[in-house]
Amino acid sequence: MDRERFERLVARAVEGLPAEFCARLENVDVVVEDWPDQHQLAGLGLRDKRTLLGLYEGVPLTERGGHYGLVPPDKITIFQKPIEIQCRDEAEIIAGIQKVVRHEIAHHFGIGDGRLRELERD
Repeated sequence: MDRERFERLVARAVEGLPAEFCARLENVDVVVEDWPDQHQLAGLGLRDKRTLLGLYEGVPLTERGGHYGLVPPDKITIFQKPIEIQCRDEAEIIAGIQKVVRHEIAHHFGIGDGRLRELERD
């Protein structure tokens, strides 16, 4: 899939979130990269770049104190190539993007991986 189409699908996934979530994303950049870099992988203790589909980098809303401000935006990166590798067709890519976007935005709201796994099982 070309980058422009993939980016539109990511934007659509963000726009499709409930309004109460979108309203709290004012200082979050959502970007698309082909692959995670070595720094991103190392920070998570990963070696295989095909396993990282998305990454939230920032301070979750639940950890911000009263003096939080004048900081660069939080960043959510969606990795195109790993998602494409795990999907067989465009419909799976679209579903994968939506799932990864929701997962990374959940981190922005302070939900950790353990709790996300519990929620995904339900």
